[in-house]
Amino acid sequence: MFRLWGKLWKDNRLLKDTTYCEDSSDTRTHKVFKGLDSFCYEFDLGRPIWLDSNIKEFKHHSKARFYQDNFIEEIPFDYLEIQVIEEDDS
Repeated sequence: MFRLWGKLWKDNRLLKDTTYCEDSSDTRTHKVFKGLDSFCYEFDLGRPIWLDSNIKEFKHHSKARFYQDNFIEEIPFDYLEIQVIEEDDS
């Protein structure tokens, strides 16, 4: 089972959160992108742009934060955070 946690933060307070679960044989990258798409749909957001800093942070910590610089439209929160909370056993 692969689980990804998506959270919206404003003023150091958690506004909304949800979890994306998938149990397929897709690659980790595909699962992360599908999870991010799921969060954007549920939170009614445009898809954020992955910057080099996001990629580096995600590779090192299995966590990434998307700020206003990552979005084309204005966002009513400080950042969207995604975090892998469970990896596949294989």
